Amino acid sequence: MKVKYIIGVAVILLFVVWGASAFLKTTVQYVTIAEARQSDKPVQVLGNIDFNDYRYDVDKRRLEFSIFDAEASNPEAAEKMRVVYYGVVPGNFEQATQVVVKGKPGADGFEADKLLVKCPSKYQGMEEDSMESAGTTGS
Repeated sequence: MKVKYIIGVAVILLFVVWGASAFLKTTVQYVTIAEARQSDKPVQVLGNIDFNDYRYDVDKRRLEFSIFDAEASNPEAAEKMRVVYYGVVPGNFEQATQVVVKGKPGADGFEADKLLVKCPSKYQGMEEDSMESAGTTGS
């Protein structure tokens, strides 16, 4: 009977270790631009888009742009990183203020597998409109 318990505990421990290792392999952590350049595994980087350095090749479906640290007070002095993304440009990319790029460093720069565009202006008009309508209805 003791052997059954030992085998059961061993099987449970094996599945716990296997599950934990699978989970850790699929997580992608946020890093700074400097850390992203040094990484050898996929990472996520949050940055502001430099629209002065932006190009899209329609034939190759290749988007190239630079990002700089989202916390930088002076964008001109901030550390920048070149990003290369193959695919369709997100619809609201031109209105975006920030972007999260997921990928890893490559020969042409940071090769992004995914782009997550952050566009706070999408909701700004809604707040102002609701505040104005609330103020005008009470008169």
